[in-house]
Amino acid sequence: MRIGLIGAGRIGTFHATTLSRHRDVGSLIVTDVDFARAHALADRLGETAAPGVDEIFTWGVDAVVITAATAAHAELISRAARSGLPVFCEKPIAADLPGTLAALAEVDAAGTVLQMGFQRRFDAGYTGAREAVRSGSLGRLHTIRALTADPAPPPAGYLPLSGGLYRDCLVHDFDMVRWVTGHEVTEVHASGSDAAGAMFREAHDVDTAAAVLTLDDGTLVLASATRVNGAGYDVRMELAGERDTIAVGLDDRTPITSTEPAGPPAADKPWTGFLERFAPAYQAELAAFVEVVRGERANPCDGGEALQALRVAEACELSRHERRPVHLAEISGAPG
Repeated sequence: MRIGLIGAGRIGTFHATTLSRHRDVGSLIVTDVDFARAHALADRLGETAAPGVDEIFTWGVDAVVITAATAAHAELISRAARSGLPVFCEKPIAADLPGTLAALAEVDAAGTVLQMGFQRRFDAGYTGAREAVRSGSLGRLHTIRALTADPAPPPAGYLPLSGGLYRDCLVHDFDMVRWVTGHEVTEVHASGSDAAGAMFREAHDVDTAAAVLTLDDGTLVLASATRVNGAGYDVRMELAGERDTIAVGLDDRTPITSTEPAGPPAADKPWTGFLERFAPAYQAELAAFVEVVRGERANPCDGGEALQALRVAEACELSRHERRPVHLAEISGAPG
């Protein structure tokens, strides 16, 4: 199998390394807007660098992996669909709903595969939570608490391109809420703070955000995210039911300190970032994509799943700006 990879940045480098080592991937063609960066990555892996995107679609590949900047995703997805190629793309499909819906229409028209990069679906902790919920061992869920916390803000130039904290970070939590529970969000009430610095205000973004989500079965979800969690990278989910409560992301590397005399000690080596925390999940989702391309399994996360998570993020942004609860029915792209 020959795979074209577009984007040789941090996540692109990780994915290229994973694919280069996969037994069913014979070769890679790597490209990037910075050809020197693509060439250096390809040379290190013993793969081929292409001078531009056109070569990905003319040199003959069996599938495409998109790890380019967000602004390029929709057009690259559409181009791959028109070329009849299966695609793996890091989230999001596009920076907004119209762009997302247009790209999905291209995929639907072509009848091709689009697998989205929501790597937490392949994390052992979240998989265990899904199994516990679906088995009924927790009883009726009443409360979910979801958290994503980055240890430090990204560069100021990244913020205007990120789509905002709800679309960039909390969209993963929204996807997990849907995937773990099997239920849809019907209403959100969101707020945010830009107290960490002027660069967030200038980007019309927030450094810390929170939302209360109501699911279609009445379960309440408390979701929060921040860019300024100095203790380390912290991603957790707690699910409380009438019979039991479980937690995802609670281990000896969780950056949290107990004030109880008999509480657990602080983590010696807290997680430093998403690539370290979710490395096995990233590898597993690429292995799944190879199986999808080979026709050995169904698509584990198609574009429609990404659309629904984005709709929740869009509802949160609207709620934050208008300071009111927002029903998901107000957000375009509803199923059916």
